[in-house]
Amino acid sequence: MLGGLPIPIDPNVLVGFGTSDDSAVYKLTDELALALTIDIFTPVVDDPYWFGAIAAANALSDVYAMGAKPIAMLSFAGFPRDTLPWDILHEILRGGAEKAREAGVDVVGGHTVDDAEPKCGYAAIGTVHPSHIVTNSGGQAGDALVLTKPLGSGVLSTALKQGLLSEQQIAEVTTVMATLNRAAAEAMLEVGPHACTDVTGFGFLGHLREMALGSGLGAVVRAGSIPVLDGVRELVDQGVAPGGSRTNEAFLSPHITWAASIDPSMKTILADAQTSGGLLIAVAEDRCPELLRNLEARSVDARVVGKLVAGTPGAITVEAD
Repeated sequence: MLGGLPIPIDPNVLVGFGTSDDSAVYKLTDELALALTIDIFTPVVDDPYWFGAIAAANALSDVYAMGAKPIAMLSFAGFPRDTLPWDILHEILRGGAEKAREAGVDVVGGHTVDDAEPKCGYAAIGTVHPSHIVTNSGGQAGDALVLTKPLGSGVLSTALKQGLLSEQQIAEVTTVMATLNRAAAEAMLEVGPHACTDVTGFGFLGHLREMALGSGLGAVVRAGSIPVLDGVRELVDQGVAPGGSRTNEAFLSPHITWAASIDPSMKTILADAQTSGGLLIAVAEDRCPELLRNLEARSVDARVVGKLVAGTPGAITVEAD
């Protein structure tokens, strides 16, 4: 969608939309830049409080992925004022505000419109040193790929709308989506990553392709190492998956080489459109053990899921193990 817009010519725009990065970055001084992002979506859970909290965590994730520190947020809500009680909107905004506080920032303003379908989102602003920006295009051949959250939130959110989830499954996917990537980002910055992105609407493979393409590299993924939320495989086998995941799968197909033993359900899961997913971090292989220790010390259950390799930019090979 952004491809038709004019390319920024302001020299202070350090990161624009040319590499599909997670946030724009604008230089203020030689030692200070702003990371700027916005994200808005329709409900992924029924509970309005947790919908707001997830929306805030999702927006903040784009700031964390750039190696930036959040400093403020603005809210946006679309709400059908004639059909739903105002208490629901209050809970949505309360959930977002309390999640922002958990991140150490405030929601300092926002905007609300009358809309037939509820929506919530946030603009998040962070600060970063211009020399310490972590983009999605700085990967190097041989880098280990580390994923910090399990996949499957798109499938589970769709199943929730169809009344197919247990209370335990609802609680698990809600917790995963509402968990900030703050701890993962702090662990990442301690070791000096080469690249990072968060896994959201384009799915794991879609965001990995953007990273590999921007870095001028290919990637190899081990499907057996990918963490997946409970019940997701069974739901996909039953035909449950969001339309966005199917679209991702079709779009990515020409760029993926699959091992013969990879089953169709795993192909869908790897393309599943995530909400507030984990960070996908590219780090030098010799720094990977330290990164994993740092993540474990912060109670982040991360996995090494593959590596970046020399090859056709953006091409991905998915192995079984």
